[in-house]
Amino acid sequence: MDKLCQLRFKDEKIALGLMSGTSIDGVSIAIVKLKGNWLNTKFKIIYNVTYEYNSELRKEILRTVNPKTGNVKRICQLNNILGRVYAEKALKAINEAGLDKRDIDFIASHGQTVYHNPKIDCIAGYKSRSTLQIGEPAVIAHETGIITIADFRQGDVAAGGHGAPISAYADYIIFRSMEIDRAIQNIGGIANVTWIPKGGGLDDIIAFDTGPGNMIIDTLIEEMTNGKAKMDLDGEIASRGEVNMKLLDYMMKHPYLSQKPPKTTGREDFGWNFTRKILKKALKMGLKWEDIIATATFYTAKTISEAYRKYLTRKPNEIILGGGGSRNKTLVNMIRKLNPEVKVNLHEDYGIPAQAKEPLIMTILANETLSGNPSNVPKATGATCRVILGKIILP
Repeated sequence: MDKLCQLRFKDEKIALGLMSGTSIDGVSIAIVKLKGNWLNTKFKIIYNVTYEYNSELRKEILRTVNPKTGNVKRICQLNNILGRVYAEKALKAINEAGLDKRDIDFIASHGQTVYHNPKIDCIAGYKSRSTLQIGEPAVIAHETGIITIADFRQGDVAAGGHGAPISAYADYIIFRSMEIDRAIQNIGGIANVTWIPKGGGLDDIIAFDTGPGNMIIDTLIEEMTNGKAKMDLDGEIASRGEVNMKLLDYMMKHPYLSQKPPKTTGREDFGWNFTRKILKKALKMGLKWEDIIATATFYTAKTISEAYRKYLTRKPNEIILGGGGSRNKTLVNMIRKLNPEVKVNLHEDYGIPAQAKEPLIMTILANETLSGNPSNVPKATGATCRVILGKIILP
């Protein structure tokens, strides 16, 4: 406990952020030097890397998150196994960065989302939303010997929120401006936006999941290549196809797109079940694979742009793209064409590598946990109050 008390008041900390998103392609790591907290937060990314899951582990995770093939035993097993995987990768990254594990003050781990249920269900008379991330932090702390802070979503859920999006607080710290309105758009498996009006405070933020990011595209690519490829690298396949408006119109009727914020989504809405319907319809229409991929890519761009039009107070002056989708050149070009009056930049333009953004966010949230500061945004998540996020595990 003495170490924890000392850490709380330490002026400068080195943190390691761990993130595995809904794309389920691997674990992204950022080693970050942090100073201060809240609006006084200063950060510097020392090192970042992404380690892909091996094919067998990825298949196991995908089977587990599918309600039709997953089971409680496998969730229990993977919780422990992923904790060991994260610890192993954390130690590897520390070594590659030329650091010693004693240099790391804390690890901030998001975990792997198994299921996200933002709708209020009633079981045995109890009403609740729910979300579950696995990758046991006690295992990470034990294997690394480093204080680990994790399970950031549950505090918000306890306060009646969706437990998402949790990036809004950190987005505000990093990108707030007195001069321009900004839309911070992450494109992972699911796409989510944080709208920060110029000169606005935390309560002025609008943040929600806009819909699918890479999830549908990646699933279609795997189906197209019989598992040989996991993504449309640089959007090359989509660039050779034509968007089919009839298929697009069908996709745009998904009920999630007409829901008003606060709202969040996941693989439950835009995973294999929805993708299978799209593919079946597309093949019945006789579409080429290139056209199917082009249409799915445009669908992501269109749902992002339509979400801005419907749910933001006004059109942003700048869109800042991050996440794996920001490396899809065809997708980025589509977003630019759909928003011709808006400046579209990448996180890299602000010195933040695309794959480092989300693990960076974890370190900022964990730093607020240590500082005793609430870091959810109730207006975005639907929570009844502001709460401190994360659980602290001592090694």
